[in-house]
Amino acid sequence: MLRLFNIDKGMLKEQALPEELFEQAVAKAAWIDVHEPSDDERTQLQAFLSTELPESDDVEEIEFSARYFTDNAGIHVRSLFLAHCEGRHSTVTVAFILQNERLITLREGELADFRLLRMRARRGQVKVHTPQELLVIMFEQKVENLADALEDIHRKLEDVSYLVLEEIDSDLEDAIDRLAKLEDSNGKIRLCLMDTQRSISFLQRHLRNNPELQETAREIIRDVDTLMSHTTFLFDKINFLMDSTQGFINIAQNKIIKIFSIAAVVFLPPTLVASIYGMNFQYMPELNLRLGYPGALGLMFLAGIAPYWIFKRKGWL
Repeated sequence: MLRLFNIDKGMLKEQALPEELFEQAVAKAAWIDVHEPSDDERTQLQAFLSTELPESDDVEEIEFSARYFTDNAGIHVRSLFLAHCEGRHSTVTVAFILQNERLITLREGELADFRLLRMRARRGQVKVHTPQELLVIMFEQKVENLADALEDIHRKLEDVSYLVLEEIDSDLEDAIDRLAKLEDSNGKIRLCLMDTQRSISFLQRHLRNNPELQETAREIIRDVDTLMSHTTFLFDKINFLMDSTQGFINIAQNKIIKIFSIAAVVFLPPTLVASIYGMNFQYMPELNLRLGYPGALGLMFLAGIAPYWIFKRKGWL
């Protein structure tokens, strides 16, 4: 799918894409958003731009030279964006091609960052004058959305913290599952922040002639540094809660094992008495006693009570 946007009086506006006037519409566009393009759309766009659009495998390469470079087509930046799918976070790589007259974005997945930017453009809330400024605005909005995601993780972590540390008879296995998901999301956010840091550092070298965009880029870097510290704090808290949860589970299991151990010790002396009088020897004096049976039962009872009383007296129970 292709979406075209132009800049009209300092505002970003979406424009229609008529099939019969494809080249004219693309030529006027300041931003071409290419989302999961069909083969025909890819062919048409490549023919107009006279350049090859990157394939999915090329976009996912992690080498610095493959993610940030310049050529005849323009300035290339491949950046990770946070996506939310089926209750979990994932990352999607977006390929940016910045030219003097337009910005081209190529992506495979649906992203909240782009959806929000389109909504703001429809409402006339995106003030922009050049494609270069639009690219910086995209990264600025990306960092804001990552900050919101971190705040959401922090709120969820507070709920898990109450579940683990304060709630009685809480489901600790559920807490471990939730902590694992939060750790995974926090890791993906940190990965996006690190990638954004590299992207902005690369773009700063190509924005030297624009002091205003340079200052905005420096503000983004400062925000990223702050959020990186916050992800470190969240990692520490998640690890603390994970260790605490596992500790509480171990304590509960030890209590169960303790009960079985005490039961085994308590029943061991009566079992010994019963075993002695269960032996089939001809000469056992107690077998001829009238009170031998109740005496053996009483001895078994006392043998069981004695260990329990000793454990209770020493405070082991």
